[in-house]
Amino acid sequence: MQTSLFKQSLIALCVALSCGFAAQASAMTSAEYKAAEDRISADYKAAKQRCDDLAGNTKDVCEKEAKGNEKIAKAELEAQYKPSDKTRAKIAEAKADAAYEVAKEKCDALAGNAKDVCQKEAKAARSAAKT
Repeated sequence: MQTSLFKQSLIALCVALSCGFAAQASAMTSAEYKAAEDRISADYKAAKQRCDDLAGNTKDVCEKEAKGNEKIAKAELEAQYKPSDKTRAKIAEAKADAAYEVAKEKCDALAGNAKDVCQKEAKAARSAAKT
């Protein structure tokens, strides 16, 4: 009986310690946050520069994708730095907005009714993603 109690206590202690270490591992210092922010900015600039080789609507779509990826990365960084339901919700919102902006830009390549339908579908997809 004592052996079983000892094992249960030992397991409980291990679980408690692992949770404590996990919490410490997820904490981010302000220096780490700033470095990650700088990486995101550099990644955006590089992605935008790759778009310079393109032209027309393809270039516009590329730029929207680059900007959307930057916004998503910033939202994910914020959620990692200050975890909360609010910051996690901002990730989903950033993803929905980025997808919408890219889809809307792709619709610009169309004309007439096809363009209208495309834009309505993009808006519907964004609304569905946000709810």
